[in-house]
Order: sequence, then C-alpha cells, then structure tokens
Amino acid sequence: MASALGLLATKVRGAAHEARYLPRAARLVWAASRRWTLAWVCLLLAQGLLPAAIVYLTRELVDAIVAAAMVPGDANRTGAVLLIAAVMAAAILAGELLHGASAWVRNVQAKRVEAHINGLVHEKSTTVDLAFYETPDYHDHLHRARAEASYRPVALLENGGSLIQSTITLAAMAGVLASYGGWLPLALLASTLPAFVVVLRFAVRQHRWRLAATADERRAAYYDWLMTTGESAAELRIFGLGARFRSAYRELRSRLLRGELAIARDHGVADLCASALALLVAGAALGWVALRVMAGAATLGDLALFYQAFSQGQRLMRSLLGSVGYAYYNVLFLGNLFAFLDLEARVADPAHPRAPAQVAHAAGMKIRFRGVSFRYPGSERTALHSLDLEIPAGEVAAIVGANGAGKSTLVKLACRFYDPHEGAIELDGIDVREFARPDLNGLVTVLFQEPVHYNASVAENIALDSDPAPAARARIEEAARAAGAEALIARLPRGYETLLGKWFAGGVELSTGEWQRLALARAFMRSSRVILLDEPTSAMDSWAEFDWMRRFRALATGRTAVIVTHRFTTAMQADVIYVMDEGRVSEFGSHDQLLRRGGAYAQSWRAQMRAEHGAPIA
Repeated sequence: MASALGLLATKVRGAAHEARYLPRAARLVWAASRRWTLAWVCLLLAQGLLPAAIVYLTRELVDAIVAAAMVPGDANRTGAVLLIAAVMAAAILAGELLHGASAWVRNVQAKRVEAHINGLVHEKSTTVDLAFYETPDYHDHLHRARAEASYRPVALLENGGSLIQSTITLAAMAGVLASYGGWLPLALLASTLPAFVVVLRFAVRQHRWRLAATADERRAAYYDWLMTTGESAAELRIFGLGARFRSAYRELRSRLLRGELAIARDHGVADLCASALALLVAGAALGWVALRVMAGAATLGDLALFYQAFSQGQRLMRSLLGSVGYAYYNVLFLGNLFAFLDLEARVADPAHPRAPAQVAHAAGMKIRFRGVSFRYPGSERTALHSLDLEIPAGEVAAIVGANGAGKSTLVKLACRFYDPHEGAIELDGIDVREFARPDLNGLVTVLFQEPVHYNASVAENIALDSDPAPAARARIEEAARAAGAEALIARLPRGYETLLGKWFAGGVELSTGEWQRLALARAFMRSSRVILLDEPTSAMDSWAEFDWMRRFRALATGRTAVIVTHRFTTAMQADVIYVMDEGRVSEFGSHDQLLRRGGAYAQSWRAQMRAEHGAPIA
C-alpha cells in the first residue's frame, strides 16, 4: 500500500507540473466557443444532479412497494407507488434528453475548437522563419502538433465534461453513503486509487513512446507519400522501387504496432488487477449493509439505495479519476501543440520599422551587400564570406557560378528569409532589417526556379497576391500578354477560368516552362521595385528562353533585377554579370568584358561553346 501511495504521489506531482497547460487550454476553448461552452457547462450541472435524485427515488420506490405489499388493495399506497414511479421515469427521461442535448452541444463546440486550433497551426506554420523548415526538429514539432491538434482538445473537452459531471454526482453519492457510515466514502476512494495509478502511469508511458516514435511515424508517412504521389510515380516504376518502399513502410508500421500493442497489453493486465481489487471492496461493503438489514437496522430500500449509491459511486469515482488521468494524458500532448505555437521567429520585425520611400513602382532600388557573411542553421559550412556587392538602381544583374557558390543564398537574404551573421543587405542605403516584413515584401518580387503549382484557376494563379475581384481581369490579361502566356491560356479549355493542377476534378496540368510563364505574369501583376529570379529559364528551350528574356527586360525597365542562372545565354543579356566562387565575387563586368579578361567566366563560356559546337571559340 505504501509503495502504491508513493507511486501515486510521484504521478500526482508530475500531473501538477503538466497542469500548467490547463489554463491555456481553457482559454483556447473559451476563445473558440464562448456561448457553446456556457451551454455545455449548464447541461453538465443538470446531468450531474439527476443520478443522485434517481438513487433517492429508488429507495422511496422500494420502500413504497414494500409498504403497499403489506396492505394489499390500499389505494393510497398503490397511488404513492405509481406517483414515485412516474417521477422516477420522468427523471430518467430527462437524463436521456439532457445526454442527447449535451452530445449535440459538445459536437458543435468540438468542431469550433478544432477549426480554431487548425487556424493557429496554419498561422504559425506560414509565419515561422524559413530556417525552421530545414531542421528535423521543426518537422517533429509540426508532425506532433498536426497529429494531435485535430482531436486532443476535443478529447480534453470530453474529459473535462466527464470530470465535472462525475464530481457533482459523486459528491451527492458520498453524502448518501456517509449517512450509513463515515468510513464508506473513504472505502470508495481506496477501491479506486489503484485504477487512478494505472491511468497516470500508462499516460506517461504512452506519451514518452509517442515522442520516441515521432521520427518513425514521419518516415512511414514519407514512404506513404512516395508511393502515392504523382511526383515520384515515374521513377518508382522505371527503377522498380515500389517493392523496396513497401517493405520499408511495412517494417516501420510493424515496429510502431509492436510498441502500441505492448503498452495496450500491459495496460490491460494492470487495469484488470485494479478492477478485481475494486470488486472485492464493493462486495465487502455490500455484505456489511446486508447484515444490517438482516439485523433490522436497515430496510430493503436502504439496501437498494446503498447498492446503487456504492456501485454508481465506485463507477463514478473510477470515471472521475480516469478522467483526471486521461485529461493529464491529453494535456501532455497539448504540450506538443503549445510548444509548436510558441516557436519564436528569429527574423522579426523591428520595434520601429522604417517606412519605404513613396516613389513610383517603376523606380528601381540600389542593392548593396556590405561585408555579408552567412552560414545556414545547423551547417558548419559558410555560404557567404564577407561579401561586398553593389547593384545600381535600374540595372539588370546576373549572378553566375558553380553549384554551392552562394548564388541562391543572395536571393534568400535579400528577401530576408534569413538574417546575415555579419554585415548588412541594403536597399537604397537602408538595412532590410529596418523594414517591416509586409513593406519589404511589397518592394521585392521573386521568381523561383520551380514556382509553386497552385491548384487554382489561371486568373487566380496570376493574381494570387493581388486583387482577385472581376475588376482586376483587365490587369490579369495585360500581365499574361506581357509574359507571353496569352497563347498558352487561349489553348486551355476554359481560358482564364481553367483549373490548373491534378488535385481536383477537371484540372489541367502545365509543363514546367508554362508554369514559369505564369510566374512571370504574376511578377508583371505585382510590379515591385526589385525583381529577384532564381534559375527562371531552366526548363525552357533556347527559343522560349529568348522570348522570355525579351519580355522580362520589358518588365524590368526602370527596376532593379537580379538573375541567378547557370545559362550563359541568359547571363549575357544582363547589364552586369557577377561571378561567384566559394561565397565571394571573384570577377564582374559585362559579357564582353569578362571574355576579354580570360578568367573563370571566359573559361566556362568557351568550354560550353566547344561542347555545343565542337570547335574552339575565340
């Protein structure tokens, strides 16, 4: 007994520590469904009092029946039996009605809470630093938050409701039992403590196992994605990878299942032992009351009342302690949600942001990288080394170099996806860290190598971050013409209203080059002062590339543009070319100037021309 109490004390201390999440969980539920929560609590109060009333009516009914049986044919005593039976039936019916109403209210409340929490998860996941997406720890946090957010708060509501209702009913039952002996409520409590210890113990064990299993669950989900997505379907077939991934998925799921079954088995055995002990205590208490009835110290109504009160009290006590245990279990997992929601961005807005100068969008901005050094989070390799680079306002600059030279890093830092460890990135002499993020986003447009394929209409893809109203259609069509996407759109079944992508019925898929055309149209639509492009023509043939660059030059007129590219045919159309090597600018100039210098750019150019034409290039 002492060891059981010691274990209980340990578990209670752990539960008290985790209970710090309860006020926040309550605020979350209240914020999502105020009126429904009030209605739910009122229904729980009524449901909690009804069972005690029914127990009292049971004693009155049994005693009335016994009295009527002693004087057969007595109309008054028969009428009393019928009246009590009618009241008892009404109370039982009221209980059923309250149960149905409570279930309906709880369902509505749960849906509102779930929607509210999903909104919080989406808000956090779309605003955290880009660096978070590059760490396994973040994905573990996200996986646990998404896995638990949909039902843990709802389960906590269920536990909370059961806790409130059981507490009210149990208090009434304890009062009934105390009238027969002050030790009976204590016996009731003692009979249910082992079950409480079992619940707490396995709540902690289950939580620890889930934390340890997160990586395996994510990897199993990854294999599931590989085998069911269209993106990998071709390679899985041509390389015969299906069997390999199926086997890996089965092995992971089997390992996870073995862990779950081991916990379920041990929990079942422990719960059975706790139930057997509770049954022994209940039998002893009932035997004591039966002896009192036989001695004439109690009536049959007392025996019926005691049986109902003790058995229901025991059931309610187990339910109450079980609700506490499972609430603790759910709060443990809510800690995962709150840990995710509490992730703090390192790339934060300044306390007093600078307002961008109010000038025409067509006016470019001078871009300067001043002594910039940067290393990606979790990496020991420095991507940029004390980089100094200045691009005059209104120029088109190309950034070239080998893979890993730091070209794409320039684009990410200019967008302030990351902050440099040393130095500063400036727009017209103002450090980008001095702008609020929305203001900086309004100054800069980015075209990535593989633009996102939004499964939406053509018009929505072009005007995604602009005004989607019908009045904007003229601007959408103008942007499409400027990007050279007009002929492409004309071939689609419903023109600008054609649904793109294959996620939804009726969708049409585009080639990578066609998606890049729409991305350029989106850039025309936005008309920012700085345009950043990361390998924008990688999926285009030489004819499409020439037309694309011609149209892009029209878009970039008067604005500052930076093009990261591997293609010399793209780079040579820029006003100035910067060659990067190991995080630094090794040379710069126009295409002709760089060829005359005979450096790395000229050597790569001549090697490429020899490969394409089979002859030396002067």
